[in-house]
Amino acid sequence: MTALWLGLSLALVVPVDGVALTPHYEHRAEGLTFDGLVDDAAAAGAPTLSVVVQWSQPHITSHEIEPHPIHSQRDDVVRRIIRRARARGMAVLVFPILWVEHRAPGAWRGTLAPDDRAAWWRAYRRFILHYAELAAEERAALLSVGSELSSMERDAAAWRALIADVRARYSGRLLYSANWDHYAWVPFWDALDLVGITGYYRLAEVGRFDPPVADLVARWALIREHLGLWLQTVDRPLVITELGYPSVDGAAQAPWDYTGAQPVDLEEQRRCFQAFYEVWADAPELAGVFFWNWWGPGGPTDRWYTPRGKPAMHVVDWWYGGSRRDGSAPGRRPETQR
Repeated sequence: MTALWLGLSLALVVPVDGVALTPHYEHRAEGLTFDGLVDDAAAAGAPTLSVVVQWSQPHITSHEIEPHPIHSQRDDVVRRIIRRARARGMAVLVFPILWVEHRAPGAWRGTLAPDDRAAWWRAYRRFILHYAELAAEERAALLSVGSELSSMERDAAAWRALIADVRARYSGRLLYSANWDHYAWVPFWDALDLVGITGYYRLAEVGRFDPPVADLVARWALIREHLGLWLQTVDRPLVITELGYPSVDGAAQAPWDYTGAQPVDLEEQRRCFQAFYEVWADAPELAGVFFWNWWGPGGPTDRWYTPRGKPAMHVVDWWYGGSRRDGSAPGRRPETQR
């Protein structure tokens, strides 16, 4: 990996570690507020906050893209979150995601087939340029031009035109977030500053529950090897834009699936995070990772992705330089738990 990294542009190698926050809603009676979540992320040592913003289209065949009355947060709230993060010393990544309202098995934003492709691109351009201007006004350090739009990635000319339009409005660093199984097919990496991928790799075979850390480490090591070989072809640092595991039994088998009825399993979530740490903590080709997702109440009964109030939070602490909970010195590896 060292030889690979020496070939990359060192000017681009600036850590962009952080956590992702999708501001779904606040529940002040339960202490779930956006300000509190931002403050918790800063206290945890996250250098960067990825602020996830969403517009929607009704179906995968639609060409209309608009703010959603429920799943899109108002601009004034997004600005408040960004300003709070910057006031707490964090950099900000503005991370637009396209929400498909009506989905079926196999139908999601990675399989879009708009009935009018040109009209879809006009609508998508409006979506991304809206947040490019907001990111510029709020001095966000990074902006993503899209996430997991696998079926639309072949439109290289449209992507390059969009990226040029974004750069005319926004001077920060740009990335795109490819799906974990489709990054090699993106034809416009050279137009961006950073390579982004989501990290929902299957770490255990279907039906295999509670795999030990050693097995998860072996799987991540193979993934890192494959990514390293591919990175030589794009000459860009890598950012894992989403790395998360729901805290349920079987999370290692399908980390992208948060809809099942599996029982809570905090330890499987922790083991998945620890395996990532053991393989990637010393990886020079990795510019950063965003842990998914900071939103939610957390705690021992929570089934969702957040590591807050769970054993996985110990590993997140270590990623940011040392554990606040046991007083150990920064830079040491956490004690391996099998």
